[in-house]
Amino acid sequence: MKFTISWLREHLDYDATLDELTDRLTSIGLEVEEVTDRAKELAAFRVAHVIEAIQHPDADRLRVCKVDTGSEVVQVVCGAPNARTGMKGVFAPSGSYVPGTDLWLKPTKIRGVESNGMLVSEREMGLSDDHDGIIEMEDGAEIGASFASLSGLDDPVIEIAITPNHQDALGVYGIARDLAASGFGTLRPLDTSPVAGKFKSPIGVNLNFENVDPLPCSKFVGRYIRGVKNGPSPKWLQDKLRSIGLRPISALVDMTNYMTFDLGRPLHVFDADKIDGNIQARLSVAGETLLALDGEEYKLDAETCVIADDKSAVGLGGVMGGELSGCSEETVNVFIEAALFDPVRIATTGRKLGIESDARYRFERGVDPDFVEPAMEIATRLVLYLCGGEPSDVVIAGEGPKWQKSVSLRKSRVKALGGVDVPVADMVAILDRLGFAPRETGDAIETEVPSWRMDVDGEADLVEEILRIYGYDNIQPVPLPMENVVAKPAVNAKQRRVRIAKRALAGRGMMEAVSWSFLPRTHADLFGGVPDEIVLVNPISADLDAMRPSLLPNLIAAAGRNMSRGFADISLFEVGSEYHSDQVEGQVTVAGGIRTGLTSPRHWAGNGRKFDAFDAKADALALLDAVGGPADSVQIVTGAPDWYHPGRSGVMQLGPKNRLAAFGELHPRVLDAMKVKGTIVGFEVYLDNVPLPKATSTARPPLTVSDYQAVERDFAFEVDADTAADTIIRAAKGSDKRLIKDVSIFDIYQGGRMAEGRKSVAFSIRLQPTDRTLTEEEIDAVAAKVIGSVEKATGGSLRS
Repeated sequence: MKFTISWLREHLDYDATLDELTDRLTSIGLEVEEVTDRAKELAAFRVAHVIEAIQHPDADRLRVCKVDTGSEVVQVVCGAPNARTGMKGVFAPSGSYVPGTDLWLKPTKIRGVESNGMLVSEREMGLSDDHDGIIEMEDGAEIGASFASLSGLDDPVIEIAITPNHQDALGVYGIARDLAASGFGTLRPLDTSPVAGKFKSPIGVNLNFENVDPLPCSKFVGRYIRGVKNGPSPKWLQDKLRSIGLRPISALVDMTNYMTFDLGRPLHVFDADKIDGNIQARLSVAGETLLALDGEEYKLDAETCVIADDKSAVGLGGVMGGELSGCSEETVNVFIEAALFDPVRIATTGRKLGIESDARYRFERGVDPDFVEPAMEIATRLVLYLCGGEPSDVVIAGEGPKWQKSVSLRKSRVKALGGVDVPVADMVAILDRLGFAPRETGDAIETEVPSWRMDVDGEADLVEEILRIYGYDNIQPVPLPMENVVAKPAVNAKQRRVRIAKRALAGRGMMEAVSWSFLPRTHADLFGGVPDEIVLVNPISADLDAMRPSLLPNLIAAAGRNMSRGFADISLFEVGSEYHSDQVEGQVTVAGGIRTGLTSPRHWAGNGRKFDAFDAKADALALLDAVGGPADSVQIVTGAPDWYHPGRSGVMQLGPKNRLAAFGELHPRVLDAMKVKGTIVGFEVYLDNVPLPKATSTARPPLTVSDYQAVERDFAFEVDADTAADTIIRAAKGSDKRLIKDVSIFDIYQGGRMAEGRKSVAFSIRLQPTDRTLTEEEIDAVAAKVIGSVEKATGGSLRS
């Protein structure tokens, strides 16, 4: 919510500095996010007089201007079509910053002619998108005068953050009312006295809803005004709208925007001559269309509240008006709408159609239900003042919601909930200033909730109101007790694993991605699919309609976007949830990652190799080891999910039923379906399946270093071609777990002299004694165990 100091002063009489104002706003819960002083930003821009404008000797569209800036005469080359002798414009000298183009000006030559400074347009000033010509000032404007002062831009703009419980602060008047309640100035009263109607409205209104609860529109107030003259709004109104970032359009439209931001009361004005018959609020018909004011045509379902005439819909109730019934310069008769809409239906309609509007923002948070008729009287006066005309009697349909409610506050609850001992007299005074009409009844204070604070439901809300006005600074700091001050760990072992997994993968050179928890269902079907219960009924986007069954599709899509932008070598990971049902056990925590491209950049000494399934396997094993999993004892078998390449993938498991991870090259079919080119390898580690360490201590184990020489021996076995390397490694390791510290395969040979269906696997074992140097006989004994164990496990034989 934005407003200017002068705008606030129209409703609040106060004597304080800007800093005091911003401090008070923040202290009462209206946090100041930014203060913008355009006068400082535009200090260099001055009114200038174009003494002479002649044609550039070498350019048809450029003019050479002599410009009187008030302090000197300078030469400026200008390309604006309206640059001419005798006009007054806005001049930016050399050395100044132009906010609209993000440029610093300096003396230059344009087509051989010197130019010092610039005559600027509204777009170059950052005021609007208008770039058809330079700004033209009135003939009476003083040369050298500050443009910011003449244009009303020397008024600081304050932007505050609005929390959901402060819908009353979505208008300048509501902010002023809150400040006055806190003792900061005096609130000026609004003139809501009735404007006498001169005739009966030729357009009637009614609510046309059957068996709908709550009513999409519970009250509709309308008024016909004839003989108006629409045109540009006066300067004071245009300046107000521009100061908060709105573009002035016409007096009638600007009036509705002014009411929205001044009083938090959205309105709409129809061109009455474009209305066919009477106006009604009703639900749309499935398939009905509406061309809205944003130029988009929307196809409606049967659940949207629309404002319609006797022929068709003319507006989306509480969201946006229709283009065909909008006001223009030819408008002479208007019909003003002030209505109350159901917040939930407004929010649903806005999300469904993807429309963000100032009206929707306020209606879905709740507007003052008791301010409909007063707002109509204020709007009527504004239209008569801006455009003239003659008003009709007011027409009303519906009674609006029953908003009146009482809340009781026990006096002791302020101290119990807020920690501040507020005197009862102060409680009553604060609630009275806030409009709650308090009255003491023994140990309680009875209140009547004002219409502009529909968020207040219980005594905790009243405690908050008292504390924010009394001052959060009055809450005294309380020291912690000296005993038992060390809290228990806030995260458990499973939660720590998420952090550990992220650090481990980042340490392996991968970049973390944080993707949506949902994805297109077509992508989900490529990764096992999802049941109907986790398909989203109201997705934030039409192509994000299912919860993700795997982390990989979103990572693959991210890699595809990066590759299309020229980034070929990509390593991404994500640690998050996968979803397989709508039950608690259907949500599992997984660490997934993908790699594509080369393992290292191109180099004169040789290019890096492409990532393959073994890189994904190494990532998965390293991650299991980092999170305390049994990386050394997992079984690596085939049978990866069908989104992996069947011959270049594997599964890590503990026994046949506990899968810890899957890894390998992604199936080309999956990549083609997702329109991603190249080869991608990936892995998924199911963190929930990894057994937790039995030891509860977080201390590091002792470092064991042997003083005795390690011994390495090489072996080569001839085995069947389909024998898994993991079978050989496990057999070799298991032959002597005390001495054998490592087994690594360094050669696989097929073809040539090897028989068909056979292969040679060569591996090295490392023996590490801890208490003595091994003798040759002891080494030979271990080698014999290795040979026997491998032959038994594989049916192979030692090559001579």
